[in-house]
Amino acid sequence: MIELRNVSKYYNTGSVTETCVFNKFNLNIDKNEFVSVVGSNGSGKTTMLNIICGSIKVDRGDVFLDNKNITNVPEYKRMVKIGRVFQNPAFGTCPSLNIIENMALAENKNKSFDLKPLVDKNRVEKYKTMLKSLNLGLEDKCDINVGALSGGQRQAIALLMSTMIDIKFLILDEHTAALDPKTADVIMELTDKIVKEKNLTAIMVTHNLRYAVEYGNRLLMMHDGQIVIDVKNEEKKNLKVEDVLDKFTTISIECGN
Repeated sequence: MIELRNVSKYYNTGSVTETCVFNKFNLNIDKNEFVSVVGSNGSGKTTMLNIICGSIKVDRGDVFLDNKNITNVPEYKRMVKIGRVFQNPAFGTCPSLNIIENMALAENKNKSFDLKPLVDKNRVEKYKTMLKSLNLGLEDKCDINVGALSGGQRQAIALLMSTMIDIKFLILDEHTAALDPKTADVIMELTDKIVKEKNLTAIMVTHNLRYAVEYGNRLLMMHDGQIVIDVKNEEKKNLKVEDVLDKFTTISIECGN
């Protein structure tokens, strides 16, 4: 489970541009929940992900992972249990290495490399089998540097790499936003498949309301550092894109947009 307890976060503290993102914000995410998070820019979505991952520190409050207080645990230690896929496909892969080398790098996360070769030749066929499961033909492009691949191919590899070790939590930060609609659909199908097969607890921030409604078993809408919609399970199954859009439009009008 993931818990944010009475979390407060300010930017530019003490200056004329001081901004309060969260003020005593609370959130509980249960094991194996796949949570879609939507909301306007500035609502706190990405800040929430950064707080969970340890990319930024909270000013007050506590962060719990598996019932352990990790508020002061650095980001690199949290990543033992957390995989993260970013909006920019370039952030999750190393462009100057080929596909197999990238996968070997991901599989050795949290391990010592010593002076042994990066790629274990006994693992190459296993890597190819994993790539074949993506149905993108990448198993035939193993020797190509990742930087030469399309954005969608890189994002598929980044998604695969983020879950190659035994993680418990998957953080998806608008991971389809930079892709064309057809490729984004492919990545979302892969995401759903991986989350289910590996029994992960996942949080997906997205601006695509259709994805937010169709995928996952819980939906949150955030506004001004608060949760204004929280639906799950059967209630979420009955939710329609129009319902979320109506709430989003109402909030926008109330804010003068």
